[in-house]
Amino acid sequence: MNNFLQRTLSGLSFVVIVVGSILISPYTFAFVFVIITAWTVHEFHKLTNVQSQIEVSPILAVTGSVILFLTSFFFASGLLRYFIYFVYALYVVMILILELYRKKENPLHNWAYFLLGQVCIALPFSLLNYILYIDKTYHPWLLIAMFATIWLYDTGAYLVGMAIGKHKMFERISPKKTWEGFAGGALVAILVGYVCSIFITDISLVSWLFFAVIVVVFGTFGDLMESLMKRTVHVKDSGNVIPGHGGLLDRFDSMLMVAPAIFIYLNFLFR
Repeated sequence: MNNFLQRTLSGLSFVVIVVGSILISPYTFAFVFVIITAWTVHEFHKLTNVQSQIEVSPILAVTGSVILFLTSFFFASGLLRYFIYFVYALYVVMILILELYRKKENPLHNWAYFLLGQVCIALPFSLLNYILYIDKTYHPWLLIAMFATIWLYDTGAYLVGMAIGKHKMFERISPKKTWEGFAGGALVAILVGYVCSIFITDISLVSWLFFAVIVVVFGTFGDLMESLMKRTVHVKDSGNVIPGHGGLLDRFDSMLMVAPAIFIYLNFLFR
């Protein structure tokens, strides 16, 4: 019961911070999510660096992720033109060159894991800017709808899985996931899509239901991918910044695959 209360309170605080930052203004969103992006990339490299012959500098990786996020924010919001991306491209090239002088045991691994962190962690967070500004107009409710669907899908899957889950979904990677939980979470996500169609009428009911299905499918794979990574390096959580929930990477694992998929879907839908 104590653990449940801890998870509930910390989870609610997390939701308030995320949703509040999106609703208040674009700049509060940018401020909060720059911190979240940097922290998550740091957690990722803290995990991967425990392996032998991998020595990526977390500070340099975090700096790259911040540059990419802010570059995407300024471009997506229309404040700057595409040339701003040359700053990030130049930074990545400098990091690759820097490895020539670090004299580490396996520079190839360092290059690979630095780029992996940028592509798999920093890039999905940066794409949130393009969901927020899907047609150069600020759409906070679309991004909130995406997060709400992810969170309620996860909650539904957890509760149904705990109550009646028997058939393992992917036992080798995530022993607690069950097909019953997946079905329960998917039903909750579809209901969220239906509710969104009532309040956000710019998108049809059918399109919202597809939105929910995309979240369910790609959110599940994102969760499994992070589970595989943690199982590979033999850790339970990516961190302990959120009491009862683990690290930020644990909280945003589903989003890492959902954000690119939703970005593509919304661009197709709006254009």
